[in-house]
Amino acid sequence: MSRPRKVTPMVPGRRRQSAGPSPRRRLTVVVVLLGLASLGLVARAFDVQVVRKEFYQEQGDARFLREVPIAVSRGTIFDRNGEPLAVSTPMVSITAVPSQVLANDDQLPQLAAALGTQPDQLREYLEQRASREFTYLKRQMSPEDAQAVLSLGIPGINGQREFRRYYPSGEVTAHVLGFTNIDDHGQEGLELAFDDWLSGQPGKKRVIRDNKGHIVEDVEQVREPKPGKNLTLSIDRRIQFLAYSELKAAVEKSQADSGTMVILDVKTGEVLAMVNIPTYNPNAVGSSAAAARRNRAVTDVFEPGSTIKPILMAAALSSGKFTPTSPTIDTTGGHWFFGGHDIHDTHDYGVLTPTGVITKSSNVGAAHIAMQLDTELMYDTYRAFGFGNSTQSGFPGEASGRLRIGRDWRPLEKAILGYGYGLNATALQLATAYAALGDGGVLHSPTFIKGGQTEATAVIEPRIAREIVDMMETTTQPGGTAAPWAWIANYSVAAKTGTAHKAQAGGYAKDAYGAAFAGLVPASNPRLAAAVMIDNPRKGSYYGGLASGPVFAKVMDGALRLLDIPPDNIGRWYVGGPLQGKNGLIGNKPPDAPNIEEAPVDRVTP
Repeated sequence: MSRPRKVTPMVPGRRRQSAGPSPRRRLTVVVVLLGLASLGLVARAFDVQVVRKEFYQEQGDARFLREVPIAVSRGTIFDRNGEPLAVSTPMVSITAVPSQVLANDDQLPQLAAALGTQPDQLREYLEQRASREFTYLKRQMSPEDAQAVLSLGIPGINGQREFRRYYPSGEVTAHVLGFTNIDDHGQEGLELAFDDWLSGQPGKKRVIRDNKGHIVEDVEQVREPKPGKNLTLSIDRRIQFLAYSELKAAVEKSQADSGTMVILDVKTGEVLAMVNIPTYNPNAVGSSAAAARRNRAVTDVFEPGSTIKPILMAAALSSGKFTPTSPTIDTTGGHWFFGGHDIHDTHDYGVLTPTGVITKSSNVGAAHIAMQLDTELMYDTYRAFGFGNSTQSGFPGEASGRLRIGRDWRPLEKAILGYGYGLNATALQLATAYAALGDGGVLHSPTFIKGGQTEATAVIEPRIAREIVDMMETTTQPGGTAAPWAWIANYSVAAKTGTAHKAQAGGYAKDAYGAAFAGLVPASNPRLAAAVMIDNPRKGSYYGGLASGPVFAKVMDGALRLLDIPPDNIGRWYVGGPLQGKNGLIGNKPPDAPNIEEAPVDRVTP
């Protein structure tokens, strides 16, 4: 039988040991914990807003604040009369945040259709750039086409304003102007030469983007945009177009490899026109061949042939040994065997004066004159007229040509230099030299800028320059090698033809020629100088007078009238009529066949 359990009676006011903390103590704990939490929050807030404020602000900005460029318009290029030759048009480039676009995979077909591509190609392109925060999807779309893309509202797709260059004259002015790349920087021609002037400086601004990558607010302008400066050229678009049209027709008619023409203002050295065939469309550069983009007028050299003879006469008359009418040079037989080479003319011209050597373009006469000149004087004269030197036009890629130092000339080399072999030059150099003859012996560095300051140097006496121009005028009169192909109604013309075999590896080609023509108008007071070069004409005549002379005459005829230059030879009222000479009207006797400047060695078969 179990014993009964002893029960301890409860004492009033005495708590049991197992009852736990009192409510007061629990409240105290809670208050302390809340206080510590609050203190931690305050400390954290102080750390975020004060101690490490810049760090967190940068982190936030990195996610929503961006610096974006402010596109600026490239400066406009004008011709000398204020006609636009190169303008910038606003375009829109479509950009993307690849990861955001890929997150909306179901909208890729719509986006691809708006961009003109295939969904699979677009997806592959984006996946390859998924780690980037920015990429271009399509550059320089028209604003209308770009809006069609942006209106889809696809997250991560944005538009960026840019500018694209447009050339109203297209291929007519392509070689002078050049073109710009996708980023609107000059790549060729004057666009490259004056890129810093035309480009300006893009601006920069900070913007806020939302979580879809769209700009929702402009915050501030970081850098002010500075648009490019305008540029006014010396080029006359009317004359440029006329030269282009006539040169293109001549090259196509003769089936030549190429053609070049340069026109200068005699008094200032300003380039009024410069054209080349073949050419290209600068508005669609990608479809053109590299050879077509070359400005042959400044980059390609050729042996000038008989167009050098007026420069030879500058040395001859400066020496004091020659005048326009004396002494006479015996070219009887039309051959001179010298240094193992047969220097010959196409006709037996007999005894000629120095003027007659120019009129008939006698190689034998020119070689005889060259051999009577002091070598140093002849070399210095050629150099003074710019041969073997850059013209300092500032055009990118300009060639300086080649002229060997005079002390190294061998006797045969000196003789053939008298009629244009053994040196080479550009069409711009040739036109510049003729302009110096027209301006009283003052050589101007050519410029493409209207009113541009150019270097001017007196290279021969004004009297001698005038005498040479008078001598050149006889080539366009009956019996001269440039008549009647260079006649211009009511204007006198001073010019010189040149027909030379083309150099090739191992010698000179037998049936490939360079047909050159250079001259001044009006001869009585020259205002315009021009040089024409047609390379390797295959059909019709390959003579400089017949192949290039008509281009000169047609273009200069139009240019004289466009510039309101008054006639100086009103005796000829119509083309083909009588020619006004210094002693009254002279007939229109057919000229002799043009002379071919023979190569300095026997003809070599290609």
